[in-house]
Amino acid sequence: MSSRTSSPQPPIKKSFIRELLTFSLVFAFAAHPLEARAGSDAPNVARIIEAYPDALGKIEGNELVWRDGTRMPLDDGHGVKAFADWIENPDIEDMLRVPYPAGAPADAPAPEIDPGRARNAVFFEKMYGDCRKGDVRAKLKTIVWLPSKAKQRLQVTTVNGVADRLEAISRELDALPAEFDKYLVPAGGTYNCRPIAGTNRVSAHGYGIAIDIAVAQSDYWRWASGAAAGKVAFRNRIPDQIVRIFERHGFIWGGRWYHYDTMHFEYRPELLPPPPSGARN
Repeated sequence: MSSRTSSPQPPIKKSFIRELLTFSLVFAFAAHPLEARAGSDAPNVARIIEAYPDALGKIEGNELVWRDGTRMPLDDGHGVKAFADWIENPDIEDMLRVPYPAGAPADAPAPEIDPGRARNAVFFEKMYGDCRKGDVRAKLKTIVWLPSKAKQRLQVTTVNGVADRLEAISRELDALPAEFDKYLVPAGGTYNCRPIAGTNRVSAHGYGIAIDIAVAQSDYWRWASGAAAGKVAFRNRIPDQIVRIFERHGFIWGGRWYHYDTMHFEYRPELLPPPPSGARN
């Protein structure tokens, strides 16, 4: 046995460990961003049948079967997508992949967590029509927004009872104390056949399923400082009471997105919990 004393090894610096962990997380998120952020569990595709019972019939293997016999693939076979591809080219499963935190406090979402921003265009055009071809306009109904306070006339689709649901929301919001009026009056708009800002994708407004409430008290990620560099600082002024009313009626809120749009609500019951037993979406 050698009598030479081994030299002590220098301690590993904590800063090096932190850097190593950070690099590992960054690498994992870059490789599988949605899997890393939202969890790897398969989305609950059965919920889409529950959410749209009048239009959808069943799921057979990898196909969503509409009541008129139309078949659409649930999974396009491309696996868990990077965020940009998830937004641009979602399949039907992708729409359900990121859980929507209904009823949660309005805290800053984690990076690239945008539940509901992925919309499969084929699915939505089949459900509501293609506004660029004039399919949506014939299905619109004019409602009165906040009938005692605003009396603003807005157009919303009748498909899936969306117009009736927004009228019910309007009545509940109309009954809120006057302190809430500044967030609601005037509404920023409903039906509008236009692309989402910065993209070629049709906005949810183009399907007649979305409303923007008062713009003056709202915040939007593209308006935030640092947005151009990809660093989005969360900001919100919309009260929880307003958000909860919309969510009870099947609408999701753009304030639950990392790329937030706090004036925006859209009808997406497949992302919300089922209604109480015996009630319809």
